[in-house]
Amino acid sequence: MTSDPAAFERYRRSPNDWTTLPRLLLGTVIVVLFWAATTAGVLFGGAYAFFAWQGSSGVASPTQEFLASPVGILAALASFAGIWIGLWIAMRWVHREKLSALLGVSHRVSRSGFLKGLIAVLITSLVSEILLYLLEPEIARGTISLSAWLLFLIPIVALTLLQTSSEEVLFRGYLLRGLADRFKSPFIWALLPGLLFTSLHWSTSSSAAINACVLASIAAFALLLTLVVYATGNLGAALGAHLGNNLTGFLLISHQESYNSFALFNAKPLEGPGWTTSDAVLIALVGIACSLLTIVLLLHPRSPFRVTAWQKA
Repeated sequence: MTSDPAAFERYRRSPNDWTTLPRLLLGTVIVVLFWAATTAGVLFGGAYAFFAWQGSSGVASPTQEFLASPVGILAALASFAGIWIGLWIAMRWVHREKLSALLGVSHRVSRSGFLKGLIAVLITSLVSEILLYLLEPEIARGTISLSAWLLFLIPIVALTLLQTSSEEVLFRGYLLRGLADRFKSPFIWALLPGLLFTSLHWSTSSSAAINACVLASIAAFALLLTLVVYATGNLGAALGAHLGNNLTGFLLISHQESYNSFALFNAKPLEGPGWTTSDAVLIALVGIACSLLTIVLLLHPRSPFRVTAWQKA
């Protein structure tokens, strides 16, 4: 495996004197507040407008019904704009830095890193889907027609990029960079953001065993994203990898019943019944193995997708 510690060292030392732990905590609170406010506004306001327009009444859970609809999924993805707004305010007024400083020392995303991360994860996602199909060969054509899928393709890609980029800039940018500037130990600057990111994927509608397997897979994926940032000192590869992972689930094969409106195919939903503990273990192993394979593709010196440190010319 290859990495450039000097590249990450430049990245971790790039914050100015305004990046202190109290200010980092204050900035995080600002981001969370704007994220929560945007989410509440988009989802509850969207649900009210949606059912008022549809003329529906007597729905037991209008917000859940709205979220399960195609418009609701688009609104849920758009709500992640709140993270970007919060980060801009935190960087501008709390840390006195440009928001672009979170992308890397060059203040720009590595395009080659982004493309390599995207392609590598699309490859390993294909491997993952084949293995999951062998485990549970229950797959059906989605309800969306091909013409509608093509119509929504660009909006879904754009909004998924909004969602994944906001998470990467927050967890692998703002938090990781700020903590790495104050602490040398990766058990703090890498582990804490990774645990926060992983915990957000807990699902109340899934069993404990499935939640455990999903969290294990997400933790392995978070490790992958952190490693490529460490190897390059830039968020480019992490941005591409995260986008590729989520696009696979949103547009190609969905494993979530509540987010399958735009997927061409639907696999057995993870939040559904019938999964055993052994199934959960195997699913976790598939997720971990594919994240490790992605790490090899992105960091092995002989890989055509190897990412390297990137700086503005």
